[in-house]
Amino acid sequence: MNLKRIWKISLGVAALLCMIWWQDGAVQAQEDIQIKTGVYVGLTEGDKQLDLSGMTGEQARDAVAQYVEQLKGTKLTLVAGGGQEILVTAGELGLIWTNPDVIEDAVYLGTKGNVVQRYKMLKDLEHENQVFVIQLDVSKENIGTILTERGTKYDQEAVDMSLRREKDQFIVVDGQPGYALNVEESVSALYTYLEEKWDYQPVKLQLAVDVVEPRGTKEELEMVQDIMGSFSTSFATSNENRQANIRHAGELISGTLLYPGDEFSSIDTAGPFNTQNGYYKAGAFVNGRLVDSVGGGICQVTTTLYGAVLRAELDVTMRYNHSMMVSYVQPAEDAAIASSAGKDFKFVNNTEYPIYIEGYTTDKKELVFEIYGVEYRKPSRTVEYVPEILQIIAPGPDVITADATKPLGYIDVDSARTGYKSRLWKIVKEDGVEVSREQVNSSSYKMSSKTAIVGVATEDPNAHNEIMAAVGTGSIDHVKNVIAILTAPPVVEEQPMQ
Repeated sequence: MNLKRIWKISLGVAALLCMIWWQDGAVQAQEDIQIKTGVYVGLTEGDKQLDLSGMTGEQARDAVAQYVEQLKGTKLTLVAGGGQEILVTAGELGLIWTNPDVIEDAVYLGTKGNVVQRYKMLKDLEHENQVFVIQLDVSKENIGTILTERGTKYDQEAVDMSLRREKDQFIVVDGQPGYALNVEESVSALYTYLEEKWDYQPVKLQLAVDVVEPRGTKEELEMVQDIMGSFSTSFATSNENRQANIRHAGELISGTLLYPGDEFSSIDTAGPFNTQNGYYKAGAFVNGRLVDSVGGGICQVTTTLYGAVLRAELDVTMRYNHSMMVSYVQPAEDAAIASSAGKDFKFVNNTEYPIYIEGYTTDKKELVFEIYGVEYRKPSRTVEYVPEILQIIAPGPDVITADATKPLGYIDVDSARTGYKSRLWKIVKEDGVEVSREQVNSSSYKMSSKTAIVGVATEDPNAHNEIMAAVGTGSIDHVKNVIAILTAPPVVEEQPMQ
């Protein structure tokens, strides 16, 4: 390599080292630059909120950040439905500073360009201040969350026009408008205002609230006069608590008005089934046994309503049969509910007019449901529901359980129940001639053997052996006889007269 080439390389390396040294020095110098006198930041071009004169870039950024933090505490009052006020801060709305690079422009003002340009800029600052505009933004997501969580709770549902039945006559009851916060429209309007018009001072703003008109008209409700379907069952053999439950649930359901498309839920309407809601303990099927349960008898209410709904030809959307056969209707004609298991009886008003449910009890202890509406079916058309038994399952042998915690003489017997497999047919006739036959449901009812829980606790070993032997026979009737003998009072022999 010749000396000329070596010299050129040396000059290049030296030039590179000088450039690196100059740039490093320049960067170091930038950190020490003080912003020129007369430089401000503000929310608009004429707004001198903060004087940055003499500050370094870091100091200026801290000052603006602190100013924005103060703005986040600005309170805004948002007016929701019913004039209810929601107090929020700008910080909750997601206020942020979006152009922090404006500080760099402030730092370099008067330091860039040639000597003439820099001189001119400094002279201009002596006569007119330079204001750099800081840009702020809010979050649509934050606004939407606040309005959804804190604004919609003031919504008020409309009260639909309804019917009341008094002395076999319908009375139309006026409704009441409601209102609902229009979240989407409110978010858009509020965001636009904050971006374009807000001066970052406390303000009260009206949100977009929609008026919700009540459903129904006097004319259409006055048309509800026809009995679309009715059904009744007897509860004459029920005990006092069960009768009270049936009457109470019937009263809760009676008076229900369903507009077209509305779905009825027995649990929502008559529940909850607890003492606070007026129910008593009465017999109910639980795990295949008849036991006392709060609300016992409510299934007879839903079963009776099911019969009326079928005859009104409404759309049943949820129905369950009992686990075991009940006595007050034929197989496949029942409708059981169990709120703890999510079992409900539901149906939809699939007519074009409102329907009204009336429930009442008679002096003969019958529960009756009548469904009123506007009859659209031909007078020549009739509907009949016929159950078909597919299989009868006879009860098995007696089941006896010895209970050492119960005293000798105790016996609790649960009757045997026959099992069934059945289905329900809907038969439609016109002028007495069958035109259709449709399966409505398929229902299975468990067989239950006669069961007994027998107390065997006694200090008499002979009596214990005898009762255990009786239990071992598997005959409840035999156990009853042995109990009668073992618990009979001793016979006192008469002494012969002297």
